[in-house]
Amino acid sequence: MQCINTAMLNSEKVNKIDLEELTECPECDSEHIVRDYKRGEVTCRNCGLVVDDQVIDQGPEWRAFDSEQNERRARGGAPMTVMVHDKGLSTDIGWGGRDTYGNNVPTKNRSQVYRMRKWQNRTRASNSADRNLAQALNELNRLASKIGLHRQVREEAAMLYRRAVQDNLVRGRSVEGVAAAALYGACRRCEVPRTLTEITQASRASKKEVGRTYRYISRELKLNLQPASPSVYIVRFCRELELPGNVESAAINILNQAIEAELTSGRGPTGVAAASIYIASVVYNQRKTQKTIADTVGVTEVTIRNRYKELAKNLDITVHL
Repeated sequence: MQCINTAMLNSEKVNKIDLEELTECPECDSEHIVRDYKRGEVTCRNCGLVVDDQVIDQGPEWRAFDSEQNERRARGGAPMTVMVHDKGLSTDIGWGGRDTYGNNVPTKNRSQVYRMRKWQNRTRASNSADRNLAQALNELNRLASKIGLHRQVREEAAMLYRRAVQDNLVRGRSVEGVAAAALYGACRRCEVPRTLTEITQASRASKKEVGRTYRYISRELKLNLQPASPSVYIVRFCRELELPGNVESAAINILNQAIEAELTSGRGPTGVAAASIYIASVVYNQRKTQKTIADTVGVTEVTIRNRYKELAKNLDITVHL
């Protein structure tokens, strides 16, 4: 009887959750959710719970082997996306100035099409919640474009923002601050090396506000993000500094030794990465000044000096300046 009641509670809990937005198991709170569209099942890899066994495959029922065949067989519009407030299900009147047959719209009817487009855009966001969500997703897209983030990070940020709205976490906070915090959390989850300073420089919110909002959202949504590893920054910074591959490999090797010796505990990941790059560049005679590295990484020269002295002393590395 107790098992039946537990199953009923789990089913009621799942029914309240949108399966497309499901990120953790309702039974064990694990984030290892597997969607098998061939069998139509959503399962938990950790405890084996079948969350749903009647998932609808949103893909087409036909196959295409080239782009021309794909265009001929396609009958619908664009696929669903979380980057639009209505997930792309509403009609969008474009700016091409052509009708459904591909002919140019007559000049006398262009003002009418303009009014139709204007009112269509207004009716797509009918209430304040939709308008705020549309504004936030536009801000997310603007930030991601300015920083140069790919689609996976943008969709992850949109999902985090939607979860924050669903849990009523955005009340009393600015749209810009929550959007920047969601984007920073998405970068951390996707292991894309972007610092909080870079995101706040592109955002209209202050660094203090974005950091405070990120910590609040991370705690309330139980993201459980681990501290960023300095190794994810080394490849990117070496490319920006135009350093050869042997310097990059040496910097990663120095960093791995520092991690094994527990020298990175309590240290900022960008500062440790910058010190490793500086030591490797000096050892391989590809010298970059501390100021150049500091400007690229976004830390101070004092931080680089302190970190590289700690690494050189504890790892027995001789640096000839």
